[in-house]
Amino acid sequence: MNYRWAKVLIVSGLVLFGVSCKEDKGNNTSVKPITIVFKKEGTLQLKKATTDSIIAQLDIEISDDDYATQTGLMYRDSMKDRQAMLFIFSNSDFRSFYMKNTKIPLDIIFISEDFKVVSIQKNAKPMDETSLPSEGPAQYVLEVNAGLTDKWNLEKGDLIQYTSD
Repeated sequence: MNYRWAKVLIVSGLVLFGVSCKEDKGNNTSVKPITIVFKKEGTLQLKKATTDSIIAQLDIEISDDDYATQTGLMYRDSMKDRQAMLFIFSNSDFRSFYMKNTKIPLDIIFISEDFKVVSIQKNAKPMDETSLPSEGPAQYVLEVNAGLTDKWNLEKGDLIQYTSD
């Protein structure tokens, strides 16, 4: 008798396991990742304060509403060196950014209401939620690929000038 019950339990278990692990072929959905592409919305020049000479000219994507400001460059895999994101705020204040869901290492440039570089947070680490504050009030924030501010020798007091398309 015991052998018979053991056999019934084993067969029942196999049937239940087979049913529970069966793949549902009728509902075969897959999630396709969305690729976020750069959208040129203007042009920005970085200039040396002392000589007014152009350091770099960039195509910019503009972030000037709540949603765009909160998402910024999140979820993007790359950005060309001649591209940047310019955040435009309605007032000048101390700002703080972080790298949540941002895959690209960045230099974050804080800019005053009179278009002067206030401070730079260099080599912000991808996916890091550490607060990266400005050293003074800023109305604009420019994000570029990490290392470019050193390459350009960008300094506090240097200027930006931009136009939107």
